[in-house]
Amino acid sequence: MNRVHVQIPLRWSDFDAYAHVNNAEMLRLLEEARIQAMWRPDAGADDDVPTAVMDVRPGAATLALISRQEIEYLEPIPYLRAPLDIEMWAGGIGGASLDVCYEIYSPVGVSPRVLYTRAATTVVMVSAETNRPTRVPADLRAAWTPYIGTPVAFRKRA
Repeated sequence: MNRVHVQIPLRWSDFDAYAHVNNAEMLRLLEEARIQAMWRPDAGADDDVPTAVMDVRPGAATLALISRQEIEYLEPIPYLRAPLDIEMWAGGIGGASLDVCYEIYSPVGVSPRVLYTRAATTVVMVSAETNRPTRVPADLRAAWTPYIGTPVAFRKRA
């Protein structure tokens, strides 16, 4: 299965009194990865993520809104100077939504490689004009189709 790799650096403020990434900051890390993987870069930017095709600048016709998120914390993330390796793929593409799946790993080159977190986000496309769901744009669907894979398998709840 193809995956998009996004490198996201940690900030000192991401950590809590227990010396690991705070659970609330995990949502920010996922957001940063999602923006890097989905939002079209500005003209002239040195960015070659093949899935970054959405126009989300002010005035864009389509908005991407979060309707659901689930996170499973597997290991605490310690302070690391090198960026985390966030692997992303589409767990499915519906008529108006995209399920973005994530696995957050230790930085590239670190051995042993550690899987810290699994997560999934459902993104719904909404018309900026009507605030109603709209079809996933054709360019976004085409860009993410090679990255469709099995949705995240979260551990069973008791």
